Amino acid sequence: MAVTLTQLAAFLAVARRGSVTAAAEALVVTQPSVSAAVSALERELGVQLTERAGRTLAPTAAGRAYMPYAADVIGLLERGRRAAREAAEPGRGTLRVSAVTTAGEHLAPVLLQAFREQYPGLKLSLDVGNRETVFGRLADHVVDVAITGRVPDDAGLHGEPFADNEIVLVTTASDALARRRWVAVEELGARPWLVREPGSGTRAMCEEYLAGHGLAPELLTLGSNGAIRQAARAGLGVALISRVAVGLELEHGLLGLIRVRGGLPRRSWYVVRSAVGPVPDAVDLFTRFVRSQAARRALES
Repeated sequence: MAVTLTQLAAFLAVARRGSVTAAAEALVVTQPSVSAAVSALERELGVQLTERAGRTLAPTAAGRAYMPYAADVIGLLERGRRAAREAAEPGRGTLRVSAVTTAGEHLAPVLLQAFREQYPGLKLSLDVGNRETVFGRLADHVVDVAITGRVPDDAGLHGEPFADNEIVLVTTASDALARRRWVAVEELGARPWLVREPGSGTRAMCEEYLAGHGLAPELLTLGSNGAIRQAARAGLGVALISRVAVGLELEHGLLGLIRVRGGLPRRSWYVVRSAVGPVPDAVDLFTRFVRSQAARRALES
């Protein structure tokens, strides 16, 4: 099969960006070269990979099925290149970490600092985004490992829990419900709920919790944990959120805690890597580290 990396890269760029023009700009090549590469790949495979959808191009069913394979090929070759260079030049090891917003704000910096103290020769990087962004980067092999609150049901990913992720329901400090021992979940149906943007794991958890209890309250969408904290303090609504994101506010009485009869969702923090291809040494080191006593001490300090 005469499939080339140029063809794979062109197809992925078109499928993700929705046009030949945008793909050409991303790849810094001409539009005709992108069109020719995608056409050649379609001839080689014997299927149509993209189709017109209004004013954009979208992957066909065949294209959607092929995309993860194309991404794996490109990603694994890049990982192989890095592995060869690091083996040839000891001390050049790298680890690219991605974290969902809550973990990126509160867990990842602490863990990476403690990890760097044990392995000072590794070059570390961290990017933070919502769940959809993080797993997109992991699937594309743009990052090596992810820190998240949930692992998608995807055979191409391997996740291991390493710490509890306590979920709490917070409100303004003066809320009468925060002074009660228990609150029935049905009492919260008339309250506005503060939620993150679509694509966030916290939002998905909240929507699942509400649907599971037959509640359909007003949802106020906010773009960050900081905005949710401030909105809850101001009395705009209640929020289902990780305790690590509101620990200081609860400790200093700036937010109130609602204790819901029957409990709240139970979650863990996970370290996740691609299950495709060999496990890089740096990923193996980090995976074992976050489950160690040293990591627990760092998170508790």
